Amino acid sequence: MPPTNRLRLHIEGTVQGVWYRKHAAEEALRLGLTGWVRNLPDGGVEAAAEGPPDAVDHFVAWCRSGPPLARVTRVTVRPEPPEHGTGFHILR
Repeated sequence: MPPTNRLRLHIEGTVQGVWYRKHAAEEALRLGLTGWVRNLPDGGVEAAAEGPPDAVDHFVAWCRSGPPLARVTRVTVRPEPPEHGTGFHILR
């Protein structure tokens, strides 16, 4: 099995209400990642992304800038054990 990284990201800033979840899911799918993304009560966004290390690194870089209109102020990244899931989901 090829190497797989899984990271959980907490994204802070002006990220809700600017379609951040939708754009993040589209970027993850484009990179061939699995995982999920959801809004948090504190106004941030949380995501988990799993896949080849280079694709996960690209996703983290994308999360640091976000889609147009987003103003990301901080991204906290925490490694997690791989789950070998399928697809990418937007959670409520």
